[in-house]
Amino acid sequence: MDISNFQQLNIYNANCRIFYWYRAGDNKDKYVILLHGAGCDHIMFEKNIGIFDSSYNIIIWDARGHGLSKMDKSLQFVFKDMFDDCLKLFEIHQINQAIIIGQSMGGNLAQEIAYHHPEKVNKLILIDCTINTNKLSITEKIMIKMSRFIFNCYPWKLLISQSANACGNTEYVKKYVKKCFENIEKRQFIEIMMSLFDCLHDNQEYRFKMHVLFICGIDDKSGNIKKAMEAWSKIDSSCTLYIIKNAGHNSNQDNPDDVNNIISAFLHKELT
Repeated sequence: MDISNFQQLNIYNANCRIFYWYRAGDNKDKYVILLHGAGCDHIMFEKNIGIFDSSYNIIIWDARGHGLSKMDKSLQFVFKDMFDDCLKLFEIHQINQAIIIGQSMGGNLAQEIAYHHPEKVNKLILIDCTINTNKLSITEKIMIKMSRFIFNCYPWKLLISQSANACGNTEYVKKYVKKCFENIEKRQFIEIMMSLFDCLHDNQEYRFKMHVLFICGIDDKSGNIKKAMEAWSKIDSSCTLYIIKNAGHNSNQDNPDDVNNIISAFLHKELT
């Protein structure tokens, strides 16, 4: 399926014009919303959308501050604004429930929708993202406090290069991430990364209220993602974890065939 065949639309919310791509499906009640990772854009899912047949309504966006959804330089990236942007899409398209697929930052946003509005989420597919309600270790809390200082100390070109290498095993992913990051200013990138800590709840009693698929690249070395997904899948019976071979942080791009097969099986209730 070619994203260029989708209808390009936009909404205006919280002083930012949000661009998204929409394909109407045959079933008005079947929606899938795909949310990309930090620094990336809607193209992240170009190798994944083909698994959804014509019955699905599909929405893919460029989150505020990403891709075409440029923010004025005077504005600060706020996670809550992005959360509200997503809810506005539910309102505009009169979506009662949706399957939400989120990678990294997109997975954190997907979790927030599920946390605050579980009635809006049919199924949740989280790709290479940490768990919003996980308890952080003392070391992890210290690293969060140091993150802004560390990011600021890094030369921007070096940060782009290292981020691209960390995101993917394949040259396709590394080139894609590098191209995306070069379209974002360093200041804004740091704001985006720091805003992700605003969705952490430290609520150890929380359990997902819908079926959740965890997908993680075997070589994902970003933060505590792999450890968090493995630990959470053991304590929450709603969750199923699959580790993707030959894949790094952007596992849906590194190994789209395996990821697509697993998502398809999950949607058709073939996974246990």
